[in-house]
Amino acid sequence: MPVRSAASASSTTERTRAYTLEGRRVSYVESSARLTEWKRSGEFDFLSEVSSVPLQQALRHLQAGFANFFAKRAKYPTFKSKKKSRASAEYTRSAFRWREGRLTLAKMDAPLAIVWSRPMPEGAEPSTVTVSKDAAGRWFVSMLVEEKTSPLPPVAANVGIDAGITALATLSTGEKIVNPRHEYRDRRKLAKAQRALARKEKGSANRAKAKLKVAKVYARITDRRRDFLHKVTTRLVHENQVIAVEDLTVRTMVKNHSLARAISDASWREMRSMLEYKARWYGRTVVAVDRWFPSSKLCSACGALQDRMPLNIREWTCACGAVHDRDVNAARNVLAAGPAES
Repeated sequence: MPVRSAASASSTTERTRAYTLEGRRVSYVESSARLTEWKRSGEFDFLSEVSSVPLQQALRHLQAGFANFFAKRAKYPTFKSKKKSRASAEYTRSAFRWREGRLTLAKMDAPLAIVWSRPMPEGAEPSTVTVSKDAAGRWFVSMLVEEKTSPLPPVAANVGIDAGITALATLSTGEKIVNPRHEYRDRRKLAKAQRALARKEKGSANRAKAKLKVAKVYARITDRRRDFLHKVTTRLVHENQVIAVEDLTVRTMVKNHSLARAISDASWREMRSMLEYKARWYGRTVVAVDRWFPSSKLCSACGALQDRMPLNIREWTCACGAVHDRDVNAARNVLAAGPAES
C-alpha cells in the first residue's frame, strides 16, 4: 500500500471508531499525533521512509472531508483501497527543491527525470507539487503556480453550439466539427485486450499485466480525446465573445444504451468544462440554454414551432420556405436564446 494511503486509511479507521462508538470527532492535531505513533510502531515503520509532508497533507485532506461531512456538505468519507484509488503524494514548498527547472523531492538524492508537457511560465515558482501514478502505470508531476492571464481583445463574433455524435459540435455559422470517435477507432484493440484479461486467473501476475494493457489502451484514447478537445475549445474561445451551449444532462442521456457509448466517447461534459474555464481566463462568456428549449423544432428564420422532429429527420423545410439542416438550425436557435439565459 502506498505510504500516503496507509496513513489516510489508518486515520479513517480511527475517526470512524471514535464517531460510531464514542460519538466524538477526531481533530487534525490528534490524527497527527497518532501518525507519529504509527511511525514508531513495527507495523507502520515504513512510513518513516518518506517525507512527512505528503502524510500530513493526506491527513489535512481527510480533515477537510470530515469537516464537510459534519457541515452536511458531503457524504461520510469512505476508505479508498490501494486497488481502487490513484497513487499520489502532495508536497508543499518545504518538501521539494526547484532550481533551474529541475525538481528534487524530499528524501531524494537526485532531481526527477521529467519529460515536460509544456514549459513553465516565465519566473514561476511552484508552491505545491503533486506526484501521481495513473492506471496505465505512468507517473505524472503536477505543479501549482501563480500565472496571470490577460483577457483577449474583444471580438464581435458570437456562436451557438449544438452538440452531437456524428458532428461533435455544429456551429451556428454552419461549420460542423467532426467527431473523431477516439474510442471507436481503438475498439477492436480494446476488446482484444479485455478478452485477454478475462482469460487470466484472478490474482495472478499475468492478470496484472493484462490489466495494465487494457489501462494503456484507455489512456491512449483519453489522451487523444483531451488533446483534440483542448484544440477545439481554445479556438472557439479565441474566435468568439459569447458562446451559447445547451445545458445537456449527460448522466441521463447515457441511460439510452444504444447511444451511451457514443455519447461517452464524444465527452460533451468535458468540452463544456474546458469552454467555461477558458472563457473565465480570457474574458469571454459561456451561456447555457435550458435543456428543455426546443432548439431542433424551432425555425430559426420565422420562429415557428414544429409539432414533431424525430431524430431521423436531418433536413426539413418550414412553412415559411426556409430549408434547414437540423443541427445548424438548432445551433442558431441556441445562439438566439443565449442572451435570454445570461
